[in-house]
Amino acid sequence: MIPREEKSSADSLPPIESEETLLSWTTHPMLKRPLITVLVTIFILVISMLVYLAMESKAFSVLALVVLFASLARFYLPTRYRLTDRSITIKSLTQTVNKPWSMYRSCYPDKNGILLSPFAEPSRLENFRGIYLLFGNNKEEVTSTVKDRIREHQERATDRLPAGGDDREGNTP
Repeated sequence: MIPREEKSSADSLPPIESEETLLSWTTHPMLKRPLITVLVTIFILVISMLVYLAMESKAFSVLALVVLFASLARFYLPTRYRLTDRSITIKSLTQTVNKPWSMYRSCYPDKNGILLSPFAEPSRLENFRGIYLLFGNNKEEVTSTVKDRIREHQERATDRLPAGGDDREGNTP
């Protein structure tokens, strides 16, 4: 029988070899906004009851409840963020996303978080291809760390380009 490794805490993020953690935090929007939490929860329950009354089906009512809750899981459940020297890790109850810094070319902070975009210039696709990091009580730390990492990876990419600035072969003016 093979012995199992025991985890010390279910809340910890999986260790990644040779990566220094620059910053880590947890956000739980539900706890920060109790009035909104109550109103949204009431709304979900009312919708679920309306589905039951309209369809006369407990199954559809429960399905509506599950779908609405799942769509708001990022609000109801905690999300853990970890920024390392190589990557960004976002861990929630249902998934773990790990993306390298080299994937991102720009960032756009707002009052609640910062959007990391794979595009150098603003694009309509940013919201679909980028990732959004919610701030805890660490807006300045997150913003400066993200900007520093993106700038560093852009400089590395620029250093790798040939003197002409174009990495394709055979291009002559």
